[in-house]
Amino acid sequence: MELDIYTQEGRPSGSRITLEDKVFGIKPNEYVVYLDVRLILANNHLGTHKTKERGEISGSTKKPYRQKGTGNARAGHTRSPLWRHGGTIFGPKPHKYGFKVNRKVKQLARRSVLSDRLANNRLTVLDALDLQGGKTKSMLKILDAFNLNNKKALIVVDHYDANVLRSSGNVKKLNVVHVNELNTYDLVNAEHLIVTKPVVEVLNKSLLPKK
Repeated sequence: MELDIYTQEGRPSGSRITLEDKVFGIKPNEYVVYLDVRLILANNHLGTHKTKERGEISGSTKKPYRQKGTGNARAGHTRSPLWRHGGTIFGPKPHKYGFKVNRKVKQLARRSVLSDRLANNRLTVLDALDLQGGKTKSMLKILDAFNLNNKKALIVVDHYDANVLRSSGNVKKLNVVHVNELNTYDLVNAEHLIVTKPVVEVLNKSLLPKK
């Protein structure tokens, strides 16, 4: 399939670009999208929570009082979980929350979201992205040209440009990501995608299913 290419001023450039049907024209698979997003969020969970058990807290192992004759419950030492300032029973330990998802499943998830965005007219291809001076108002002007003000937008670039990063830094609901770092969560979290022509060429090649 083919798609019109626009200038950053919001006008058609007069040229079109070919999109691979197997990348941008498949039936979205919601379950694999869910799996990949869940994996990304799980990997972002640090899992550093920790409480000390009875063998890890400070305190003497001396028996606090004799076994019988005091009227109190018998106690072996003051680090018992039953005592104040004692250890924690079955407390949380550091661990990873991630799980395994095959590479082909991750690629299918990204293809599914890209196909959904294209089918719902939420994908725009630019011929180039040139922001001289790195002014925020220059980026706002581009978003306004495509009626994307106050909408979650994702700009995918093929190389990091200092002016693009500087001009987008103070724009709310806007994210800029390199095509090689693009993941399913970034795609799902954006209401509209803006990509450049070189990015489409990279996606056509990198996400194309291998025979």
